[in-house]
Amino acid sequence: MRNVQWRLLDTGPAQGDWNMAVDEALMINQGRGDTPPTLRFYAWDPPAVSIGYFQNMQQEIDVDACTAQGISTVRRFTGGRAILHDREVTYSLAARPDNPLVAGTVLESYLKISRCLIAGLAELGITAELSTADVRQHKSTACFDTPSRYELVIDGRKLIGSAQARKHICVLQHGSIPLEIDPGKLFAVIRFADEQERKRYRDRFLARAISLNEAGNQPYSYDEVVQALCRGFARVCGIDLKAGALTPREKETARELLREKYGGGDL
Repeated sequence: MRNVQWRLLDTGPAQGDWNMAVDEALMINQGRGDTPPTLRFYAWDPPAVSIGYFQNMQQEIDVDACTAQGISTVRRFTGGRAILHDREVTYSLAARPDNPLVAGTVLESYLKISRCLIAGLAELGITAELSTADVRQHKSTACFDTPSRYELVIDGRKLIGSAQARKHICVLQHGSIPLEIDPGKLFAVIRFADEQERKRYRDRFLARAISLNEAGNQPYSYDEVVQALCRGFARVCGIDLKAGALTPREKETARELLREKYGGGDL
């Protein structure tokens, strides 16, 4: 994986439905061969709860509570469980299946990407490790409750939650890197049978999840984290990151997805 040029996108904060539409547009256009392999960073404004492709929004998320707190909702096109995107850095990468960074099985590509993320975190003075946990069924709706294999942990507590999709002749992986975690806000919008169950899962979540600021014992800015992760990807994979922008075709694809699939307006 040497001397390969990737496009770097930093699209900053945006609405949740637009963020997901852009990620899916990257995947579609990458599969067409229209764009170079791409590493993207972004944030969420307003905060949003995203749920996995197979989750039931009405059964698992209190949409009225989200609205009351100014939190939007969106369904990801990847799997996994509910994530509150608030104070965080989100990454995504899109490449064709023969690209060395994503070639192989899902777990093999997870491992390669996680090693890049570990190197980026090291640039911030944070030592993360690969989880060796086996993928298994969980009762909790919330992500970060328990890490899956090759996700990143610190002292056993999950730091980065990622998910991957393989379609349109493309591999897209995206993941959430929380700068801070607000379990009160997250668990206020997840449905539970009663308050005892809510408290039990909230307490377990606090013991099993960690934010970047807590891990490094200092506050990190969005730009600081993005720059560190870029250095990590470049160093481990030997890729040249060249700053770019969404192409007109990607923007149009994202707008179509926003209207037809994600239910948002025309941005």
